[in-house]
Order: sequence, then C-alpha cells, then structure tokens
Amino acid sequence: MSGTARSGDTVVPVRAVLGVLARRPWLAPAALGAALRLARPRWWRRAPLLPLPDPALWRFRMETAYGGSGDAEPSPEDIRTFVEWSAQMRGWRR
Repeated sequence: MSGTARSGDTVVPVRAVLGVLARRPWLAPAALGAALRLARPRWWRRAPLLPLPDPALWRFRMETAYGGSGDAEPSPEDIRTFVEWSAQMRGWRR
C-alpha cells in the first residue's frame, strides 16, 4: 500500500493523516469532519467508498495553499496544523 488514496487524479495522503491521528487521537472527530466537508457529493455511491475530496476542489486547495499546478501534497505537519485549527475553531479541544 502506498499510503495514498486516489479519487480520479486526486491523491490524498492517507498515511500522513493516520500518522497524525495515531499521535493525537483526540483530533479524530475534527479530521473526520474535515474529510466530510471536502468529500465529493454522494461519495458513498461511487468506488472507492471513502469520503475522498472532489478532484477539482483538491487541486484548487493544493494550488492555493502551495502554489504551482495543484500537484502538491501536504506534509504531516501541515495536516496536523490544519486538523488542530479545525478542532479549535469548533471548540473541540482536548
């Protein structure tokens, strides 16, 4: 397993997300919420049955975050920072 999941030509760094959650399990609700907010509409109707982001939205997010063509992949530190920020914004503190 490569540690990534594909949705069209979108590559989601699953291994990095799981690594962050292994060290900070209290962030799981925030990570799940973020995944569901980014998930393509009716994600449960198409294989793989995972709440993967819409490819166009993911490319846009990566391009606006990192510049370039949208092919960037967030680092584990960036994922941790985003999920912690998301939890904090929703009042889900440890």
